[in-house]
Amino acid sequence: MARTKKPPISPEDKAVIGSLLRDVRRAAGYRSVEAVALLEGCPASRQTIYSYERGGLTPSLHQFLELVEFYVLAAPHGPGAKAQPDLKATGVAAVTHALTLPAYNMVEAMRLIARMRPDVRKRP
Repeated sequence: MARTKKPPISPEDKAVIGSLLRDVRRAAGYRSVEAVALLEGCPASRQTIYSYERGGLTPSLHQFLELVEFYVLAAPHGPGAKAQPDLKATGVAAVTHALTLPAYNMVEAMRLIARMRPDVRKRP
């Protein structure tokens, strides 16, 4: 069976995803993409992060999660970073928001799961 082509990601979703990544990076205390891209273990290059944040490219869900995890849990926090509990809350909010966007199809996946779930009240 032939695979169906994925619909393009809307410019609005691209902008939101980029904004979420930018907000988490800044919350971690990094004013510039260059500063964070130079850190050991950064999961993306400077150009890639710029493209994500500006909406030119959209990271896969895996790439999005890697960057948020790096900013919140792995990278040493820069000057002016939020307190760790606030930074973690910012990361949770970013991931939660991203999962509701059509770009990542999680809402569609949850609807499909709900439709396929057996009714436990009606046992044969």
